[in-house]
Amino acid sequence: MAPLTNDARRFAREAIGGFAAAHADLVRPVHGGVVRASATPPGQVAVVLGGGSGHYPAFAGWVGPGFAHGAACGEIFASPSAGQIASVARAAENGGGVLFGFGNYAGDVLHFGQAAQRLRAEGVDARVLTVTDDLASHPDPSQRRGIAGDLTVFKIMCAAAERGAGIDEVEEIGRRANAATRTLGYAFDGCTLPGAPRPLFSVAPGRMALGLGIHGEPGLDEAELTDADTIADRLLDGVLKEAPDGARRAAVLLNGLGATKYEELFVVYRRIAERLAAAGIEAVAPEVGEHVTSLDMAGLSLTLTFFEEDDELAELWRAPALAPAFRRGHIAPRPDRTDDLTETATTRPPAPDPGSPASRRAAARAADALRTVRATVAAHEERLGALDAVGGDGDHGIGMRRGADAACEAADRALAAGAGVGTLLVRAGEAWSDGAGGTSGALWGAALTAAGTVTGDRDPVTYAQLVRAVRESVDAIVRLGGARPGDKTLVDAAVPFAERLPHDGWAAAAAAATRAADDTARTTARLGRARTHGGRTLGTPDPGAVSFALIVTALTPQEDA
Repeated sequence: MAPLTNDARRFAREAIGGFAAAHADLVRPVHGGVVRASATPPGQVAVVLGGGSGHYPAFAGWVGPGFAHGAACGEIFASPSAGQIASVARAAENGGGVLFGFGNYAGDVLHFGQAAQRLRAEGVDARVLTVTDDLASHPDPSQRRGIAGDLTVFKIMCAAAERGAGIDEVEEIGRRANAATRTLGYAFDGCTLPGAPRPLFSVAPGRMALGLGIHGEPGLDEAELTDADTIADRLLDGVLKEAPDGARRAAVLLNGLGATKYEELFVVYRRIAERLAAAGIEAVAPEVGEHVTSLDMAGLSLTLTFFEEDDELAELWRAPALAPAFRRGHIAPRPDRTDDLTETATTRPPAPDPGSPASRRAAARAADALRTVRATVAAHEERLGALDAVGGDGDHGIGMRRGADAACEAADRALAAGAGVGTLLVRAGEAWSDGAGGTSGALWGAALTAAGTVTGDRDPVTYAQLVRAVRESVDAIVRLGGARPGDKTLVDAAVPFAERLPHDGWAAAAAAATRAADDTARTTARLGRARTHGGRTLGTPDPGAVSFALIVTALTPQEDA
């Protein structure tokens, strides 16, 4: 990636800030992302898209009349947090409810689901819709990843909202569009995270990777690099394998992933257009260019959304839109929104009730423990990223570092305000989730919040209470993430730690977690982003399990060591 960075940890925030400044006529920044600069008609369904940064124009580039009402933007390749998503949704909603749209990735599913729950508790009708278009990622369509098909699915359902459809109809149209959408892609080389010294993966000269992910994941298989027409044929043949019988019309998207440029894409599209015409399939409003990228990845993907005769989905795909990165047809000028959007960005939690003296002493120890966690994560950040890059996007170390930094800052503020240990842990958990995003952010945030709920702000923290807090934290992780031992996740290390702690003490429990983390090298991933890479992860331990084991080992009390 080009070295145009300051602090890599601020890259995503600085990028979205510059984007909003460059397109102030169309978007306004809010905490967690951007919303339309124009006013939303009262009662219109608000469609809020989102995911990690690093995919521009997705997702902020699609905000504007005729397209999305808002976009929640996480860190690079990491889901925005539930708090960020809810913030964007509140700024976008205007009485018609909210429909969230995102790709089928574990972190996005967790965080957007939590945000929808928060909004429903506030009386807002909130729904979620996941895109599952990636043919190569799973034989079961419901289990597939969402990649470039995001564009066609989201554009169609946003157009339905724009014409005034109710939330039930907008959701149903979005699901129909997703069911009709298929994508297949090739990568020629990997991408490099901001500040990283090397790409997340490499493709050997003369080879190409089939079934790329858009988060820097390596491909699922490799083949010999060939000429443009042969690549076009392979992409089209792969997508047409799942075409409906008698398909005669389709939206067509040839998408560049960041380093494969427009002239190259046009060479490939020339062949695709010829083949579609020969097959009797009309290309409806085709798009060729960079729409869902993966930083500077070299590669391309082909998406088809199949339409029935006289299908309203085709009409919605063709409908006008005016967004920074997607403009079609004509949309009359809209009145600007006049409300103050600065509140969501500056809102701070209320001052905590003072904890008891015993609880404040425990809070100071908890803050020290979080500093140890931060130091441990920082020391192993590069190793954790390398483990994650084997089957995922290589950002586990970065994400853990962001979460630990945010948790420590929140803990220091709570400590200075006189909070007890329960409030300190809850606020640290919220900050970890917001700061890290992604799956690990949601899980560690939930764990700290559960521990804070157990300890409270009044009583001293006994060993029995500590054991219960650990048990509740691990239960929260299992409940939220849905993983079980053997799935190759942090649960593989967390469960044996919690089981050994009551009987054998912290040091023995940490040793059990370490052994369990090491043992994950003997299994293949069954959940999370790495599950799509099957045997590739065999021989490599799970980064989430390893980071958990490193942390609990570092937290071993001196008397137990």
